[in-house]
Amino acid sequence: MTDRKPSGKRLLYMGVGGLTLAALLVANGIAARTRHERDVTAWTEAAAVPMVSVFQPTQNAAGDTLRLPARLEAWSKAPIHARVSGYLKDWKSDIGSQVQAGQVLAQIDSPDLDQQVAQAHAHMLQEQANARLAQTTATRWKNLVNTHSVSQQEADEKSSNAAAAQANAQAAEADFARLSALEAYKTIRAPFSGTITARNTDIGQLVKADSDSDPELFDIADTHQLRLYVPVPQNYASVIRPGLQVQLSVPEHPGKTFSARLVGNSTAVDARSGTLLAQFVADNPDNALLPGDYAEATIPVPADTHGVSIPASALIFRAKGTQVAVLDAQKHVHLRDIHIGLDLGERLVIDQGLKPADTVIDNPPDALREGDLVKLADAGEQHARKA
Repeated sequence: MTDRKPSGKRLLYMGVGGLTLAALLVANGIAARTRHERDVTAWTEAAAVPMVSVFQPTQNAAGDTLRLPARLEAWSKAPIHARVSGYLKDWKSDIGSQVQAGQVLAQIDSPDLDQQVAQAHAHMLQEQANARLAQTTATRWKNLVNTHSVSQQEADEKSSNAAAAQANAQAAEADFARLSALEAYKTIRAPFSGTITARNTDIGQLVKADSDSDPELFDIADTHQLRLYVPVPQNYASVIRPGLQVQLSVPEHPGKTFSARLVGNSTAVDARSGTLLAQFVADNPDNALLPGDYAEATIPVPADTHGVSIPASALIFRAKGTQVAVLDAQKHVHLRDIHIGLDLGERLVIDQGLKPADTVIDNPPDALREGDLVKLADAGEQHARKA
């Protein structure tokens, strides 16, 4: 069987067909690659536009509350020290005892003071006798002057001696009165009605008068009312107004609140803490509140129609200061300077820079810049309603 060679014309057709097929394949490949690059570019551009959640500020028309740490102190409290030295003879009241003003708490045995009082009394009697004698002598010499029996100079000397003796008698009387008053401090009494909160002495203990190194003998506190001290940050100082009522809670009574009313404030901001110290008074008829307690005070913040409320997560802190990002109708970003009127923790009251009609970005990305285009997340409307 003999092989037949293809004709030249057929070979030409075959070559042209192959080239045409190759060209079509190349064209299809280029077109597919172009479409892919276009799709990638479109996806990249779409991905480059940040997705954000937005909300609209709300007016603080209903007011708010501010929770601050506070401390409770007794209405009156006093450490009781000894005014005379000696040994404690006995004590009448222990810790937890309710005492009345003037009630005896303890007695001090002070024989040294007793002897000083006796000596001062004797010295007073002696000086009084000398004063009477000097006065009698001065009177006699004055009468002798009238008869020219003595000179006027001698009579004047006797009058001066009488005056000096009278002054010595008065000094002795004052010294005796001082020691007698000091002797009264041998009996230690309650300065006011209250509760004994500490007893740091016992029978037979040596007591030293006016010693800073020794502890007080007793501590007494009046707890029928308690003072509530609240350090209020400077930003909230305007909230402290006459007639203000606050609620307070203490850890030992969870879920229970007590009422306190404002009695005054320091009228000055502490430079170290930047706070204004406000003092409230809380009634404590059942002694549920304890002096020295840590407490949390809830202070009402009045309504403010001039400011708007936003979540703290919307803030931007940069070199230009505190800002927020707002959107225009074309969804372009504009960074706006604001002023924080009140910081309520998770929420802020802005009194400058925002209006209720503004659209604000929540949790703005760090790379967000002025004029950037953004798109809204699906949850944006829900978040706006919550804000």
